[in-house]
Amino acid sequence: MSYSEYSLKRVKKEFNLTEQRVKLFELELVIEPSDWLKQTLDLSLELAIATSSEKARSEFIVAPILLEMEKIYHKSFAIFSGENLDADSEKGLNGECDFILAKGPISSTIQTPIFALVEAKKNDVKEGLGQCIAQMQGAKIFNQNEGNDINFIYGCVTTGETWQFLKLEGEIVMIDTKRYYINELGKLLGMFKYIIDLYQ
Repeated sequence: MSYSEYSLKRVKKEFNLTEQRVKLFELELVIEPSDWLKQTLDLSLELAIATSSEKARSEFIVAPILLEMEKIYHKSFAIFSGENLDADSEKGLNGECDFILAKGPISSTIQTPIFALVEAKKNDVKEGLGQCIAQMQGAKIFNQNEGNDINFIYGCVTTGETWQFLKLEGEIVMIDTKRYYINELGKLLGMFKYIIDLYQ
């Protein structure tokens, strides 16, 4: 078993998690996207959406947005794509992650994971929630095992067009009642900034 095999129902039962639907962000920051990001997405959005491929959405939509945040923060956090996060193989908290953001500068291996991003299965955000929460739980256990003092983990499930954020704190998983959309790019970047700022 690995992260990708977890459904929302299964991950909640396996780890005794309580689900709450809440408004995660009291303030909505807006970050003006750079010309580079706007031009890149203008070129890539149509291609990524037309193919309906998870890999295409990852490469053409998600990666440029994360790179924009890395540029804003002058590489003060690390982006890992397709890396394994092996936290507890007996519980199925192992395997490849679409994207993991880690606290601290770029390194060869994941050090302090703070954020898990999952591409939605079948282009359906709800289908990706279980896998994302499993990766967030894996990040939490990884940090505990490494002695990292991280009290909460954020996550996001995206189709490329639609983005839904989550937060895991203790045994409570909070799922944002609001979804963000690629045509609200400034707000989407603002949500990432809000989250990354919490760990600075």
